[in-house]
Amino acid sequence: MDRSSRNRLTEKDLHIFSGDTLFDAIARTVCNAGCLPRKELYEAWEVARRVRRRFRGGRIVDLACGHGLLAQILLLLDDSSPMAIAVDRSIPKSAATLAESLNAAWPRLKNRIRFMETDINNVVLHKNDLVVSAHACGGLTDLILDKAVEAEVIVAVLPCCHNLKNADLGGLDGWMDGSLAMDSARAFRLRSQGYRVFTHLIPSDISPKNRLLMAEPDICIKGA
Repeated sequence: MDRSSRNRLTEKDLHIFSGDTLFDAIARTVCNAGCLPRKELYEAWEVARRVRRRFRGGRIVDLACGHGLLAQILLLLDDSSPMAIAVDRSIPKSAATLAESLNAAWPRLKNRIRFMETDINNVVLHKNDLVVSAHACGGLTDLILDKAVEAEVIVAVLPCCHNLKNADLGGLDGWMDGSLAMDSARAFRLRSQGYRVFTHLIPSDISPKNRLLMAEPDICIKGA
């Protein structure tokens, strides 16, 4: 099965997810909603489970959220998060269909996610927020990182659509391809801003843009 497919999952695909794992249950719910590309399901799951292995709790802030599935999976993986907000300049109408399907399967999600159709610059971050974004295109990734650093909150991003023109490559482009140099420079910049950095990969058969960058404020450095 092509996990990178942009074809929508529908009821015809239910037989693929016949297992008794949480992922299978989420996938069946997505199939019943009939509105989400297969690629988005796998990306959201792989990012969410890696984030939750490292970070627990916090209000979830899903920026450039698309359908908001990442935020909702994070709530399912750790019920100690009180709520989530999912923000995008243009939220698909089908996001409501997906949320309704998830709420029906997991009633504890009801009234715990709020969609905001607005510019990311209008979002106010609070202490203890967990900021996430899967494939915020180009400079949006840097904007999200900057907002997280300004608020001194945990952040996890899966960058994509690297625009190398006038980009900060950290002088590393002589050793590695431009997109890797850019993400490496992002990691170094976070460290220089007092963050502890963690790097992971999601499976490349889901997306070649598979570098997950996570960071949390280093209390020791911040308090120095």
